[in-house]
Amino acid sequence: MIVAVASGKGGTGKTTVAASLAVSWPRAVMAVDLDVDEPNLHLFLKPQITEIETVTLEVPEVDETKCTFCRACAELCQFKAIAVMGKAILTFPEMCHGCGGCMAICPEGAIGVTTRELGVMERGTARGRVACLTGRLRIGEAMSPPLMRHVRARMTAEAELQGADILIDAPPGVSCPAMSAVADSDVIVLVTEPTPFGFYDFTLAWEAFSPLGKPMAVVVNRAGLGDGRVYDFCREHGLPVVAEIPYRRDIAEHYSKGLVLAELDEGLKEQFAGLCRTLASLAKERDHA
Repeated sequence: MIVAVASGKGGTGKTTVAASLAVSWPRAVMAVDLDVDEPNLHLFLKPQITEIETVTLEVPEVDETKCTFCRACAELCQFKAIAVMGKAILTFPEMCHGCGGCMAICPEGAIGVTTRELGVMERGTARGRVACLTGRLRIGEAMSPPLMRHVRARMTAEAELQGADILIDAPPGVSCPAMSAVADSDVIVLVTEPTPFGFYDFTLAWEAFSPLGKPMAVVVNRAGLGDGRVYDFCREHGLPVVAEIPYRRDIAEHYSKGLVLAELDEGLKEQFAGLCRTLASLAKERDHA
């Protein structure tokens, strides 16, 4: 089972919820941070890192002694990562998506392969039982989906080998990285807050993820602030509100110390244990549908 924890915007408590689910999960579990631009799940789980892998992307390298400047590669590339200007050919590795089309289409075999660094993938273990995978984008790198694909491939292979469920901390928002992060999930948990900004971005997330046809559940963080539109929207669209995290000072202080919310008190511990059971039930309902 794969559960993706997502949000319409940053700062709603998405990572807080993901960390608490990870330590509360009753079975073998892998916590995966796919917010590769700014991963912070490790700040709460504090895994012992056992492996750091540099992740690269194959990009074109042109042998101009073979090139006839036919422009086939440039016409194929939709991202303008390769260009022919008269008798000069230029490559722009930072714009390349690594599809390999230019290499395949070149009639002279003039385009070979080099690599550019995307970032790193870190693997470790937290609490002696929670496997952790984190993607960390290289500073200055513009594209996160290629690194995310690498992490997703590793997570799938390892989870199958270990018989573990997967919890994904997705990037905030509804851009390409966020859609990529939830694509493999069985259940999507939307974390929001009852504020005007929180409600607006929550509706955008619902609109973006709904066409995927996956069960969605809602966790309301900072519950009690007073804006009831989130609840009205959920009732109208049949979205279950499966947990509410109270708006309390001790919760904010616990969070500020990098501690896991489910371990603050017995009430929150039981709430997240119940949330784990609810998400498992939603996944089973989908399988039987």
